[in-house]
Amino acid sequence: MNGNGFIKQFNAALDAVNGVIWHNVVLYAVLGVGVLFTLWTGFCQYRALTHGVAVTRGKYDDKNDPGAINHFQALSAALSATVGLGNIAGVAVAIVLGGPGAVFWMWMVGIVGMALKTTEVTLSMIYRNTDDPENPHGGPMFVASKGFAKMGLGGVGKVVGGIFVITLLISTITGGNMFQAWNVADITNQYFGVPQVAVGIFLSGLVGMVIIGGIKRIGAVAGRLVPFMCGLYLLAALYVLGMNFGQIPDMLKLIVVEAFSPTEAQGAFLGGTAGYALLWGMKRALFSSEAGQGSSPIAHSAAKTDEPVREGIVAGLEPFIDTIVVCTLTSLVILSTGVWNRSADLQFVEPPAVIALPDGAGSTLAPAEVLPIDSPDLRAGVTVFTVVSAQKNKDTGLTLHKFGGKLRVEGEGDSARYFIDWTGSATAAGEITLAETGAYFDYKGATLTAKAFDSVTPGLGMWLVTFAAWLFALSTAISWSYYGEQGVVYLFGLRAVMPYKLVYCLLIIVASVPQLIATDAQLDNLTALGTGVMLWANIPIMLVFGAIAMRAYHDYFRRLKRGEMHPHTAPPIADVIEGHDVE
Repeated sequence: MNGNGFIKQFNAALDAVNGVIWHNVVLYAVLGVGVLFTLWTGFCQYRALTHGVAVTRGKYDDKNDPGAINHFQALSAALSATVGLGNIAGVAVAIVLGGPGAVFWMWMVGIVGMALKTTEVTLSMIYRNTDDPENPHGGPMFVASKGFAKMGLGGVGKVVGGIFVITLLISTITGGNMFQAWNVADITNQYFGVPQVAVGIFLSGLVGMVIIGGIKRIGAVAGRLVPFMCGLYLLAALYVLGMNFGQIPDMLKLIVVEAFSPTEAQGAFLGGTAGYALLWGMKRALFSSEAGQGSSPIAHSAAKTDEPVREGIVAGLEPFIDTIVVCTLTSLVILSTGVWNRSADLQFVEPPAVIALPDGAGSTLAPAEVLPIDSPDLRAGVTVFTVVSAQKNKDTGLTLHKFGGKLRVEGEGDSARYFIDWTGSATAAGEITLAETGAYFDYKGATLTAKAFDSVTPGLGMWLVTFAAWLFALSTAISWSYYGEQGVVYLFGLRAVMPYKLVYCLLIIVASVPQLIATDAQLDNLTALGTGVMLWANIPIMLVFGAIAMRAYHDYFRRLKRGEMHPHTAPPIADVIEGHDVE
């Protein structure tokens, strides 16, 4: 079997697995659990936006509490994993596959995700291991292990904790590592022509230099990097939206309407049903915010505090910042600029003929010449697609498909001619009928978002989004390396940490190989696996021990209301960012 055959079979296997772990019942269950804890806490979203902000500002920091980093640094470390390429690339994937309605379901996940984060982090703080107060360990694996042990079911707890760690490592490899590396390699290659593998090698070196230093260095880097990268990206997004201000009300209306009705195909968008808007919106929001996955509690468990609920409330801010703020701005940029449903980038000189394959195996397209245009993307080897009609598309519920190809150039200068050699075939789209008179540059993930910025101010996406993608990928990769490290410690002990870190950095290089992922759907397959398996492991843990978190939650706020906790004057913001207020 050649490499392409293996990759096709690998993606087919991932698709089959994801079809099970992302069944609609699972989505409804996650939403239901989020609603349950929202009601049980009495709408903790309000507490996160008020008391959580005060805690993050350092008003309750105490250097004598157990832990390694302050609340702000713990939030920054967790946010550096969540506010990442899921916000740039994941939102683009959701809109491309699910349409504008997917954004509405991202909002729903963001709101209930605040309750999920509060609950899972509170549990992890209750059961964290503080034998070494300067280097605590926590996460759902410790919740399961210690919680079941108190019930007299220690063996069950170890098994359940081990299962969670396995899902954690799968997600670490796929979403926390490979998704980040592939996207930053793709956008850097698209704009600057740098070979993807070279990008992977450089990114691997950067990540390695940070993660060798452990959680204190990760917290220090995240505390500086996250506010800067979020501020830079949000300012650019607000600039684009300011230029398209008149379209924003229509885009918001479109998001709500299309969440409950089919979205018609238009230009580069293949169309989608309301059900697929729900599917893609929830999948990408859960991947971006990590709500219910059980990953960010590992970072929060390093916080200096003797009040578990206090850190849980801080964690509730994550989905708000990640999904309600950053993802919303990204989605409005993509929708208001029209790059998601743009008209054809390239026009055929003559429509390509449909060619029947031997032995009734289906059909493909003949090579097609396209008219030259003034675009830096018009170069040999660039991936493109046209739209064909075939059997039902499993990603949209409708019958249109992207039919891929690569540009070939004959001649040079003004005499150059441009042809598309199609790589799609019946194995991907069945019996086909050409549905377009032109072709599109295949902008995937972060590159599509960058093109949206470029459409307002040429070069803005090229420089700013590429730079942001590097920062986001770096911050996410270093935080997820710590998550995986804690799982490795749980399973194998401290001796396995250094080999794990070396393998983690090596996988960044592997993920940058361009042949590994070719389409938006394949990109989603990879990340959906990691997110999905963690939900299956962590949500049951939350339900089993959720009552313990809720008792602690209500006790904390009763004491706060009675005036038993006295905040002190907020320390200088520079000290909070640097962590000097708890040294």
